[in-house]
Amino acid sequence: MSKPFKFKEFTLHQDRCAMKVGTDGVLLGAWVPVDNSIDSILDIGTGTGVIALMLAQRSNATIIDALEIDADAYEQSVENFEASLWGDRLFCYHASFQEFMTEIDDQYDLLISNPPFYTDDHKTLDKKRDMARFEDALPFEHLLVGASKLLSDQGKFSVIVPYREEERIIDLASQVTLFPQKITRVKGTDTSEIKRSLLLFNREHEKPEIDELIIENARHEYTKGYIDLTKDFYLKM
Repeated sequence: MSKPFKFKEFTLHQDRCAMKVGTDGVLLGAWVPVDNSIDSILDIGTGTGVIALMLAQRSNATIIDALEIDADAYEQSVENFEASLWGDRLFCYHASFQEFMTEIDDQYDLLISNPPFYTDDHKTLDKKRDMARFEDALPFEHLLVGASKLLSDQGKFSVIVPYREEERIIDLASQVTLFPQKITRVKGTDTSEIKRSLLLFNREHEKPEIDELIIENARHEYTKGYIDLTKDFYLKM
């Protein structure tokens, strides 16, 4: 049974979630820019609820909604929300994004997602884990069309993707008039290949700010950039 994951200001129970707390979700929740203009947030595919809870800790948004299709993960995220300091601001819907985007008329100032993105043939016998990990449950095309519909005029959409998918995602986003505002490329170490891209989109067509984040100098020796990003959350940072 998975142990609860303890952060500085909240704890996540994750024994019923196919996808456990991982670096990608924490990176995205810590990295995405938030300011006082953001009053409503939607976390798409919340899993344990980690990103929604990080944004509740970081922002003053009065509405922080989350979506989760898997029944067990949905129930667990609701329990994690209710046990937190911000339970009055957090709400989870048990629905697919495709259902949600056709039925909801609300718009959000920030949409955020750590989406499933294993598009290749690494399917396993664990259907729940596959649904959480594979893009066919939520194709990027659906994610971007829905994002364009659900975003307020000044709204932003943020996502973490494999670096190899960065160009394709930016191209798809441009087709629904969403354009990159900020791109951070993530490497495990200085000498390793770029593994992930953190992307922030909005409706303004401008030159994006591009930078790089390296996680470790050596095994378990984290860079200043990574520590600065995550120190409000991880216990040992």
